[in-house]
Amino acid sequence: MTPPPASRAKRVLDGYDRLLRVILTVLMGAVLVPIAMQILSRFVPIIPRYVWTEEVARFCFVWIIMIGSMVAVRDRTHFDVDLLPVPKTPRGRGIAGLIVHGAMMIMALAFVWYGAVFAQTGWRQTSEMSGINMLSIYLAFPVAGLTWVVFLVEKMADDVRLLANPETAP
Repeated sequence: MTPPPASRAKRVLDGYDRLLRVILTVLMGAVLVPIAMQILSRFVPIIPRYVWTEEVARFCFVWIIMIGSMVAVRDRTHFDVDLLPVPKTPRGRGIAGLIVHGAMMIMALAFVWYGAVFAQTGWRQTSEMSGINMLSIYLAFPVAGLTWVVFLVEKMADDVRLLANPETAP
């Protein structure tokens, strides 16, 4: 017997979420290398001062921020502003969730659209110091937008389920 499509999709999204967390951990470890090289080169005269370390650290930081935001959307740990009153019923939570997730979806789609345009400019550019193609950095923005869209569809489906069956709410 095959599992229902919803549980298969959840398993795929869970796997993608785990992959993002692994990449985030690797990047957090990797950013320590150029930063340590920068610090040590200031105080230890035998270590040469590399120019590219600051740039590589900055590029890692861009990806760390964007992947962290992807994970935060899935976990619902992203920052938010309480503009709506706190819902007292499951139905109210479903409606409020749809409003918030819908607004986030608009922003995610803007990141996809404008991030793709931005990434196209990186295709023709290389970094002055490290020689890295800028597409590898600019791609973080549309990838984040696409990931937000996918995770927000999952959240909006939960909101719709909550509206359809408020009595099954936790």
